[in-house]
Amino acid sequence: MAKCNCCGKGVSFGIQVSHSHRRSNRTWKPNVKRVKAIV
Repeated sequence: MAKCNCCGKGVSFGIQVSHSHRRSNRTWKPNVKRVKAIV
């Protein structure tokens, strides 16, 4: 998966727990946008 060059944000993995405490794998995707920066 993609990773931000500036801040290093990437995909995180964890376990989603339902109301009845059933556990399943899930991913958290970062809100990374493509922008042009003038340096």
